[in-house]
Amino acid sequence: MSSIYSKGTRVWLPDPHTGWVAGTVSSITLPQDESSSSSEVSLTVTYDSDTSNTKTLKFPYSVLAAAIADSAAANIQPSSPPPGQDQLPPLRNPPLLESSEDLASLSNLNEPSVLHAIATRYSRHLPYTYSGIVLVALNPFSPLAIYGPEIIQAYSGRKKGELEPHLFAIAEEALDCMRRGSGGGGTDPTGAGDQTIVVSGESGAGKTVSAKFILRYFASVDDPSKQSAGGRRREIGGEDDGMSEVEKQILASNPIMEAFGNAKTTRNDNSSRFGKYIEILFDQKHDIVGARIRTYLLERSRLVYQPDSERNYHIFYQLLSGAPSKERKDLSLSSNPSDFAYMAGGGPNSTPIPGVDDSKEFRETQNALSTVGISVEKQWSIFRLLAALLHIGNIKITQARTDAVLADEDPALALATNLLGLPLAEFKKWTVKKQLITRSEKIVTNLGSAQAMVVRDSVAKFIYTCLFDWLVGVVNESLLGEGGEGAKKATKFIGVLDIYGFEHFKKNSFEQFCINWANEKLQQEFNAHVFKLEQEEYVREEINWTFIEFADNQACIDVIEGKMGILTLLDEESRLPAGADASFANKLHQQLTKPEQKEVFKKPRFNQNAFTITHYAHDVTYDVDGFIDKNRDTVPDEHLALLQNSSNEFLKEVLDASLSAANTAKQPNGDAKSAAGPGPGPIKKVGAAVKKPTLGSIFKHSLISLMDTINNTNVHYIRCIKPNEAKKAWELEPQQVLSQLRACGVLETIRISCAGYPSRWTFEEFAERYYMLVSSKEWSSNTDYRGLCSLILQKTLKDEDKYQIGLTKIFFRAGMLAFLESLRTQRLNELVTLVQKNVRRRIAYKHYQTLRISTIKIQSWYRGILARRFVEEKKRESAAIKIQRVARGYLARKAYKDTRDAVIKIQAVVRGHQARKRALEERTSSAVLRLQSLFRGLAVRRNYLAQLRKVVVLQSQWRRKMAVRELRGLKAEAKSASKFKEISYQLENKVVELTQNLQKRTADNKELSSKIRALESQIEGWQSKHDELATKAKGHEAELAKPSVPLSQFEEALAAKIETDNKLKEVAQRVSEQEREIQRLTEDLSAQAAEMEEKQYTIDHAVAKNVEDQNTIAGLRAELASTKEQISRHNTLNALTKNERVNREPPTSPTGPHGLRALQELTNVDNRQPSTSRRRNRRHSTTGTGPAGSHARNLSDEISALKKNNVNNPRAVSVMFPPTNGQIRPRDSSGLPLPSVMDNTSDEIVRLLEDDSPLDDDVIQGLIYQLKIPQPSLHNTPLAKEVIFPAHLISLVSNEMWKQGMIGESERFLANVMQAIQQHVISFKGEDIIIPGVFWLSNVQEILSFICIAEQDAAQGYGPGFDAADGSSNIDFETYERLIGIVKHDLDSLEYNIYFSTMLEIKKKLTKMVIPALIESQSLPGFITADGSGRMFSRIIGGAMGANNQPTATMDDILNLLNKVWKCLKSYYMEESVMQQVVTELLKLIGQIAFNDLIMRRNFCSWKRAMQIQYNITRIEEWCKSHDMPEGLLQLEHLMQATKLLQLKKATMGDIEILFDVCWILSPSQIQKLISQYHNADYEAPISNEILKAVAARVKPDDKSDHLLLTPETDEVGPYQLPPPREIAGLETYVPAWLNVPTIRRLAMHVS
Repeated sequence: MSSIYSKGTRVWLPDPHTGWVAGTVSSITLPQDESSSSSEVSLTVTYDSDTSNTKTLKFPYSVLAAAIADSAAANIQPSSPPPGQDQLPPLRNPPLLESSEDLASLSNLNEPSVLHAIATRYSRHLPYTYSGIVLVALNPFSPLAIYGPEIIQAYSGRKKGELEPHLFAIAEEALDCMRRGSGGGGTDPTGAGDQTIVVSGESGAGKTVSAKFILRYFASVDDPSKQSAGGRRREIGGEDDGMSEVEKQILASNPIMEAFGNAKTTRNDNSSRFGKYIEILFDQKHDIVGARIRTYLLERSRLVYQPDSERNYHIFYQLLSGAPSKERKDLSLSSNPSDFAYMAGGGPNSTPIPGVDDSKEFRETQNALSTVGISVEKQWSIFRLLAALLHIGNIKITQARTDAVLADEDPALALATNLLGLPLAEFKKWTVKKQLITRSEKIVTNLGSAQAMVVRDSVAKFIYTCLFDWLVGVVNESLLGEGGEGAKKATKFIGVLDIYGFEHFKKNSFEQFCINWANEKLQQEFNAHVFKLEQEEYVREEINWTFIEFADNQACIDVIEGKMGILTLLDEESRLPAGADASFANKLHQQLTKPEQKEVFKKPRFNQNAFTITHYAHDVTYDVDGFIDKNRDTVPDEHLALLQNSSNEFLKEVLDASLSAANTAKQPNGDAKSAAGPGPGPIKKVGAAVKKPTLGSIFKHSLISLMDTINNTNVHYIRCIKPNEAKKAWELEPQQVLSQLRACGVLETIRISCAGYPSRWTFEEFAERYYMLVSSKEWSSNTDYRGLCSLILQKTLKDEDKYQIGLTKIFFRAGMLAFLESLRTQRLNELVTLVQKNVRRRIAYKHYQTLRISTIKIQSWYRGILARRFVEEKKRESAAIKIQRVARGYLARKAYKDTRDAVIKIQAVVRGHQARKRALEERTSSAVLRLQSLFRGLAVRRNYLAQLRKVVVLQSQWRRKMAVRELRGLKAEAKSASKFKEISYQLENKVVELTQNLQKRTADNKELSSKIRALESQIEGWQSKHDELATKAKGHEAELAKPSVPLSQFEEALAAKIETDNKLKEVAQRVSEQEREIQRLTEDLSAQAAEMEEKQYTIDHAVAKNVEDQNTIAGLRAELASTKEQISRHNTLNALTKNERVNREPPTSPTGPHGLRALQELTNVDNRQPSTSRRRNRRHSTTGTGPAGSHARNLSDEISALKKNNVNNPRAVSVMFPPTNGQIRPRDSSGLPLPSVMDNTSDEIVRLLEDDSPLDDDVIQGLIYQLKIPQPSLHNTPLAKEVIFPAHLISLVSNEMWKQGMIGESERFLANVMQAIQQHVISFKGEDIIIPGVFWLSNVQEILSFICIAEQDAAQGYGPGFDAADGSSNIDFETYERLIGIVKHDLDSLEYNIYFSTMLEIKKKLTKMVIPALIESQSLPGFITADGSGRMFSRIIGGAMGANNQPTATMDDILNLLNKVWKCLKSYYMEESVMQQVVTELLKLIGQIAFNDLIMRRNFCSWKRAMQIQYNITRIEEWCKSHDMPEGLLQLEHLMQATKLLQLKKATMGDIEILFDVCWILSPSQIQKLISQYHNADYEAPISNEILKAVAARVKPDDKSDHLLLTPETDEVGPYQLPPPREIAGLETYVPAWLNVPTIRRLAMHVS
């Protein structure tokens, strides 16, 4: 320890501009005689910012020795050295601790180190820093995205220190302590019970905003101990959603208090001009049930006076800007603040405030007033009072000699008295006059103008104070509920104290005196609390230490409030009629002369009307000018009487409430907690006059009540710091911050900590950090952490006073951690050097071995080359000989071959010439003969054609002549009307003839139909016989295979088979003949129809030419229309008889693998079968033409089906076409089916439906609650009918009820079913809900699809029971349509509820698995990190000491859960859109939770941890690809880019540019957070502060889209997109054999 200032030591040097600059000791010169008192030490320090610049410090050796002996002696405020002697430079902290988030963890606790840590974090846009139990909050003067709902949820349930310092961490700690309390009031030794959060700081430091965020946290956060179905997490931009009314009112109190109690000052645009203590009341269940507000010391003088560039209270500017023009006119207000004296004091630069819209703020204030229960009428009563106050300020008071004069015609006077309801004369009189009451008479005297203005202003201040107190009372009544219900339920509370900080101006008056007095009281309690906590921890850890004394400010408090103190003398002087400020100052200087008082109270040298008090933070000089008037702060009795007798009822209500509160507060037995800063005024008491309370006594009473409350609660501290006076974002003035740190007690906290053991480490953390300081031989799996830590400390720290070993922690003196860090760095350097030496030796040895092996290889390689060259030469010589031999042979063979080929070619040419000559002669003779034959034929044909043309010409001339004759005759006939009548009669006869032929053919068709049916019955008989014979034949064949079967039996069977085949052929032939006959008749009908159309065309043509007889033509048209109708009726009847349809391929359906009739075919029945009824056949009817009415041309298909033995294989039963079990129902003459023989089937169905008890029991118990759901499987997938049979059976029951007209019963039935399904599904929790949730989601979708089909039919006029032959219906169609609409809506809601409940439970299960599996688990070997739950040293030594706490979940668990969800969706036939929606939402949740956890964890942001997370993401990526869901990986893009960011280089600004390009999806605040929390390994260079500042500068405060955390949907489910309705071809009547539903089974059997 003697070398703490050795070469290389990092120190701080004073600087006049920045306070302190960094430096490094370059050399130190120690004296030879260290014992001499004159020995001097010379220390040379090099500036880090400019290495060429050095500074030499000289000081006695005794100073250095004292610093070495007690490094904590001058930690916070180094003592000033004697003249001519330099100050010993404070030590800097190691880089590990320089930007520590807790100032108490700094090894070297001194002012520059504290300031540097705060400034470093502030430059990185981290405004919050811990200092022990205090949260230091620097005002960023810029909006930050760290207060949203997602940040609130991130801090919920987290202990202080787990996440970054934040307001919410303090709020969560207070909530946790409150929840642990018993509810009996007070606190226990652990801090559980009632809580108080003290928010203090100077004006502009951000106290009000901090308190507002704390209240928002209380109103928004969920209790993590409550396992509720859904949280109250707010969406961005909608913080009020889901809050209770009380919580909304608590938040609404903020804009009210700010509007009436805040104002713009030179330091702050929204400065609170009063103190407030808000108690948030909680019941036993930790729910907010109410709140209570207490206010302190409202700055009343601001109403009548504002310094330059400052404003009055916000409400006045809001009223002028936001009130409608009509209301402003009624109140005689203008929109210009400078028109009013009470608003013009700050000058033209005071308003407006940049970035603030007063009109918008006015609307928010009105909404807040409405929220707390103040009606609109009463709000405008408030605004009337405010307008009256503005007019009071405009009253002109002039001076006439010695008396004040107030003109009667003053418009402001008339307006003010009118609005206040006061008589003008009386108000004027007592404004310029005063009345003195003696024992015998009343004396009225005139006032001067200055005195009259004081009276005028005192009346205004009194009214405004009473109005403010009334508002506080109304807000409290609203927050406590009707009749104080909230206070009755409340068992615990958390108080938030927004109090003014220590103030020190050039001129300090009565307000600063009261503010600093309150801060002295709070600082005393703060010091005692900190010291108490320190001592309690030392005692709890059972360490040996000496109790220390700390500076107490009780002397200062006694001077202020003690007997004959400043406050007592002030009240005494204030009650004197002739009391004056100068007299008060003289009394102070004469009375406060005791020695102990002189240390605190001082008399200024030059100003006799001032006094100086030595406060804990600074010496403050107060000017007594105005002390007496401000302390009195009363209104004359005459004005008070006028106000109490006002005609303005609201003003009287305000005054009564304020005065009654003052009386209650002044009673000796009054409840201390009821003090709410009552307004001034005389206290009336029966029987005698009472002294008026002064403002000082009222404030003292409130302060005593406040301190009693704080002392009975566990206190948390937030110290707000204003970093610069210019209110510039992210700029810090070191000297100003240091002064505020002293003023708010942060440095005092550190000083108290330094007096003991400020640094504390757990055994495990210390061993993990410093295990290398002892030899590895000392490591053992049997050694516990405590023993290893003791061994390390014994070998490194010889002085046992420098540390203490407690029960769970090690306590270090200040500076010890820095010393240990230097030892650790030195040890690591030695170990690295040793490793490098051995590695280099190994590399050199490997290099030599490589060279030797390479040399041997080269030698062997070259020898091989020589050998291969010799062999190559030998091969070439042998090859040359072979080539010569082969070439000579080749040349000889070639010469022989050429000669032989030439001879053959000559022979071929000669022979070809001779052959061609003979062929030419033969062709010439053949051509001559051909030409002769062709010429002779041509001459004959030419002669024939000439004769033919002549004959045709003669015939055409003759026919033309005959046609002309016939045309003349027709024209003559056409002119006769009788001719047309004759044609009409002929047409009528023809129609009658056609009708008779049609009836005859209809009868023939019926006869043929009966014959067809007879043939069909014969075919069935023959088929049955054929089946029997086929069976016998198979048996015979089997017997024939045996040698023992007789030949005769085989021959008989063979003969029977041949006979059967012959009969079958005959039957088939007869059927074919019948088909041909039907075809012939159809062709005859078609020919007759064509003939009729031809004749009709002739008639139309003739009528079109006749224009002479219009009446006859009209008659003929009517007759033709009748004829057309008969023809159409004939065609319709023919179509019904023939039953012609267009066969279509039925599409596949999920109701069965064999497929059913297409839905489009069912809904378009009218295109296949025209009907004269008003409504068409629909799928709900059982009388439609199904298999029973199949037409003749489908008989061949039926016969082929019979031959295939499929007659016993029933088809799936649809709602429209129930199967007939092979029975063909007979039809009437119109082609419609006749009633069944079993007429009691319908009655049985009705009986089953009317007996609702067993039906409901079967459906609800059998089909829902007790149903055995088929297990999902991708290898053995259950059939569709095995999955959705409950939906089909439920739809079947509903459809049958609709057919029977049981609309009400069906509505009750479906309501019970839907309620049972929902209750059954939501009864499952966790992973158990997946199977039933997905199963019923699919079934509900099936039912919904059935209802959608019914809705479409209802829109087209279809309805159950409308298919009867008589066209009658059993139901009210409008009721049916209404029911369909209601059921569809309810099914939509049910499907969404099932999806929501299922996804919510899956998300809850998944939420618990994501962080340990994806973030904490380390599955990739070789990249195990020491941060987080995995301890590197623990893994090295193993054993019980190194037992690793494995994560509670792994990636296998997540993938298994995803596989289970996917398997259920696939096995239960859910739509692809739903599958994609489910998987995408689950992956989105994984990405959000993992990203938020990673970005909030400081020790996880390292490149090794990023490698582990990337490996885990790769497993999810493989899963997505294997399940054909590549788009699901997009939900993890934030997490993937975060891991990339952690792995990329971050050494230069170029690297940062690349990083921003690569991580394009991350917002600037997210990138800044990850980089600022990057955890450097020991061998990594830390990221430079310049780079961190540059990254922080990229964050734009006005960017609304820049959010730090993703919004996790843990307790919410995304919007569910309903899939389109399924194509249902029919309803299955499949009922599993194991299902115990007898009623449903019988109903399905009867329907089928």
